[in-house]
Amino acid sequence: PAASGLAEMGAHWIHGPSPGNPVFCLATDYGLLGPEAARVENQQVEAGGHPPLPSVTYGSSGKVLDPRAVSEARNLFDTLLASTRAFQGARELPAPSVGQYLQAEIARRVPTLGRGQEEARRLWLAVLAARFKLECCISGTHSMDLVALEPFGEYVSLPGLDCTFPGGYSSLPHHMLSALPEGTVLLNKAVRTIHWKGTFREEGDDDRDFPVRVECEDGDTFLADHVIITVPLGFLKERHQDFFQPPLPEQKAEAIRRLGFGTNNKIFLEFEEPFWEPQQQLLEVVWEDESPLEEPSADLEANWFKKLIGFVVLQPPEQHGHVLCGFIAGKESEYMETLSNAEVLSTMTRLLRTLTGNPDLAAPRSVLRSHWHSAPYTRGSYSYVAVGSSGDDIDVLAQPLPEDPEDPRPLQLLFAGEATHRTFYSTTHGALLSGWREAERLNQLFQGLSSA
Repeated sequence: PAASGLAEMGAHWIHGPSPGNPVFCLATDYGLLGPEAARVENQQVEAGGHPPLPSVTYGSSGKVLDPRAVSEARNLFDTLLASTRAFQGARELPAPSVGQYLQAEIARRVPTLGRGQEEARRLWLAVLAARFKLECCISGTHSMDLVALEPFGEYVSLPGLDCTFPGGYSSLPHHMLSALPEGTVLLNKAVRTIHWKGTFREEGDDDRDFPVRVECEDGDTFLADHVIITVPLGFLKERHQDFFQPPLPEQKAEAIRRLGFGTNNKIFLEFEEPFWEPQQQLLEVVWEDESPLEEPSADLEANWFKKLIGFVVLQPPEQHGHVLCGFIAGKESEYMETLSNAEVLSTMTRLLRTLTGNPDLAAPRSVLRSHWHSAPYTRGSYSYVAVGSSGDDIDVLAQPLPEDPEDPRPLQLLFAGEATHRTFYSTTHGALLSGWREAERLNQLFQGLSSA
């Protein structure tokens, strides 16, 4: 049978598919997951937020790297990363950012080795540099130097072996929507401005006024008592001043400014035939001359592709064909969006020929990629707690307006989305829970009104 060609441009995995994850629970209820995902053993694996796929690590010298050295260096990184949790709530911090803390620890623990061991040390540093790039993808940031150390441990990883939706992530919202009456949800209806704290009336109806008027880019308007805002933080950073009339209170605007929001993009490459082994599910990339203790090159044009962490093999090939999905974060990722498909394809071909040491490796048949930074309504992928910010900013962002709890017209603007969930930011389950949280806030209000 022909491959169905399913490619997730956005959310990819259910992170931590276990009973504490509402996305997993819904997906299970709707019967959207494969038999593997449902196994209780899979729900109990502590993966620490990474799918531990069978992997092969290519070095930039065109050879597969020694798996033992790679896993030793990786274990050191994981140990150091786990040690960041100790600084939650700490008065004294060894460094402002996760990146600076990790670099100092690595400098301390990977000292200059004796003669003959210099090569081993260089390999360790190169593998560690690759781990930093992976961590940038996970945090949706350009550099771990931008991620605040103290609140970093507030993020919660759920247990469970990350899994995907055989029918695509969109099968979940599709099932959720199918319960709603026809025409409830309007798509392709961009909003220009949300006017609040107003007194708006429908034409010809003087009995009832509304505090909120939503004005769309096509000129249509909607009057409302309550609006739940779920636009990405990247959009709010760029547009909140003109998106809300009157503008948001200063405290809310400050939280939007301080929190971090970055880009993680995917590059899908489709091949006639695989050059990888059937059991390999992850092809990792290590640049053997790199070190986390040295500044990377700022020349995006020449080196953007070095930020790529590697490729996940889409499973199963019967469904997808022979497709690799590469991940790349940060400024390099944003630069990649400005290139043509042909440029990305030729750079990826050159990269894979270098890594495999095979100058005749066949070019991919096609390329497809995400553009989360240039997309006007997202301006990036997801949030992180940046240096100068804290988990309190997430809670401030989540607080409804008006601020006065005694206001006669409460909850005009409610805020949801991944960037409003203090422990699950950057995830789909965080986004889902934040939406339920705001729906529940309105339920409580309506119950109070109906019993009054």
